Amino acid sequence: MSYKVFSLFSFTLLLLLLLPFHSHATSRDIHDKKLSPFEFLKHLQGCHKGEKVKGIHNLKAYLEKFGYLSYNHSQNQTHTNDDGFDELLESAIKTYQLNYHLNATGSMDANTVSTMMMPRCGVADITNGTNWMRSGKKKHHHRHGSFHTVSHYSFFQGNSKWPTSKYHLTYGFLPGTPTEAISPIAKAFETWAANTHFKFSRAQDQTNADLKIGFHRGDHGDGAPFDGAGGTLAHAFAPTNGRFHYDADEKWSVGAVPGSYDLETVALHEIGHLLGLGHSEVEGAIMWPAIRSGVTQGLHRDDIDGIKALYNF
Repeated sequence: MSYKVFSLFSFTLLLLLLLPFHSHATSRDIHDKKLSPFEFLKHLQGCHKGEKVKGIHNLKAYLEKFGYLSYNHSQNQTHTNDDGFDELLESAIKTYQLNYHLNATGSMDANTVSTMMMPRCGVADITNGTNWMRSGKKKHHHRHGSFHTVSHYSFFQGNSKWPTSKYHLTYGFLPGTPTEAISPIAKAFETWAANTHFKFSRAQDQTNADLKIGFHRGDHGDGAPFDGAGGTLAHAFAPTNGRFHYDADEKWSVGAVPGSYDLETVALHEIGHLLGLGHSEVEGAIMWPAIRSGVTQGLHRDDIDGIKALYNF
């Protein structure tokens, strides 16, 4: 009888000990399953001009964020905050579709929605009304034969670039940067150095570095707040600003890990911005705006052609 009582007591005690761990795991799972900031787009599939659908105002904000839409300079009375699908929105969607090689329907078809939902760089595709992704195709003629390729790289407004006196750039890591992120980011700098005339070295004191790299959450004071996991992954500024930020809410990895984003791949993209490259129309280019999880990627011919054209290397 005493054995049975002891066994029951032991089981109850074990259950009480395990409950906090179960609760912790459950709350963590809920946090991990938090919806992507772009999840709202799924409910807008099939929407088109003339409709009024709840959530359209979020689509307008999305397109405004990445440069496709602005009601500020329009005579149209429709405002970004309402849910009317008007002609300006249709035009903005068509421009987006052209940039991403989708059928220019102007409506929220399945391919457009799935492309818009992809996590991406936070740098806008269009600045002050100039569509850098479609700013003109650049032809490159090869010496042997008449074969030529067409590049789709782009630059920032005014072709911002580093002066020739600053082809040796230093970089530093802001406080709070995960230790495991340092090596893959350094490798990304080495890759760009191998394909350009730039040299990069780590500064002993990050406060004096030309390029400053950090991990941030939400509004972090640069006018480009992050939006949580699964939205904008990172962003960087045109020369000679030097700031490059990762969203600390994302799942980061060293190498290809399912459901996570490779630190080195994202660094290659953002360093391209630091050097003056905008987004590319070429889906295989590192400067393509969308970034997939669970993969690694290197520089594309289009990326190298772009940086050489910008600096006349």
